[in-house]
Amino acid sequence: MDDTPEPRWLDKEERLAWIALVSMLIRLPGALDAQLQRDAGISHFEYQVMVCLSESPDRTLRMSVLAMLVEGSLPRLSQVVSRLEKRGWVRRVTDPDDGRYTLAILTDEGKAKVMQTAPGHVGEVRRLVFDPLTRPQVRQLQQIGRRILRAVDPAEPRYLDRWPNI
Repeated sequence: MDDTPEPRWLDKEERLAWIALVSMLIRLPGALDAQLQRDAGISHFEYQVMVCLSESPDRTLRMSVLAMLVEGSLPRLSQVVSRLEKRGWVRRVTDPDDGRYTLAILTDEGKAKVMQTAPGHVGEVRRLVFDPLTRPQVRQLQQIGRRILRAVDPAEPRYLDRWPNI
């Protein structure tokens, strides 16, 4: 006899919420990426890398810290930073405090690219995410996001604290 407990199946309301969440998780990144590619010639991930650097002291971060902030692996980040370096938007140097680390630095040209790109990106984020919501729903979205992120990674409860200027 099988003593495996019956799975806790989703009820109708939970299934509908799950389908909506999964659809959003699949479609929203593509929509944001398409806008950035069309208007600025960069990917969403490239933009996030440059934004993190632009909001950091001296526009500089260790690559390992930057990888954590943008939720990317070091190899992926390294490839992206190489592309950004070729465009003159980022440069890498050895960390003078500890030669085992590499620093990524947003150049003046990179900062200008972020400033040029930000209005269109924020407009698209507002159009796709915030304009359809009421102010209470925006607060709920933040609370829901934090709860889910804590369930995904209980060891890292300060997701929004990762961003220096939020």
